[in-house]
Amino acid sequence: MPTPSMEDYLEKIYSLIEEKGYARVSDIAEALAVHPSSVTKMVQKLDKDKYLVYEKYRGLVLTPKGKKIGKRLVHRHTLLEEFLRLIGVDEEHIYKDVEGIEHHLSWESITCIEYLMAYFEQDPQRSVELLRIKQEDEQKEEES
Repeated sequence: MPTPSMEDYLEKIYSLIEEKGYARVSDIAEALAVHPSSVTKMVQKLDKDKYLVYEKYRGLVLTPKGKKIGKRLVHRHTLLEEFLRLIGVDEEHIYKDVEGIEHHLSWESITCIEYLMAYFEQDPQRSVELLRIKQEDEQKEEES
């Protein structure tokens, strides 16, 4: 199983490849705000662990294992963003909050959040009711 840092790289590499068709060390470094030398070290580790194939100066390609995990990580990230949005978290906090929690949730917890999201999507009134409760509570706090 990849470490949280490896997950961040796999998620970003998968996203870049989906978006641009390729992922270069410089693209990954820019997207993750790290030095290219750090990317090269991690890419070599991911290559050693069979998540991708890396050839210096030629780029990298995700293996089937890397694609599967990358896709799953991107899905997890998107799901958590949607979940936080659904429960009324301010947009300005969502990305940072997801980055802070995504590596600490088990896949079982992720699956339960998927079920909860499906529950709310089956009847949009449920979301309206949840946000109404949140607003009422916030108003009570302001009045206190």
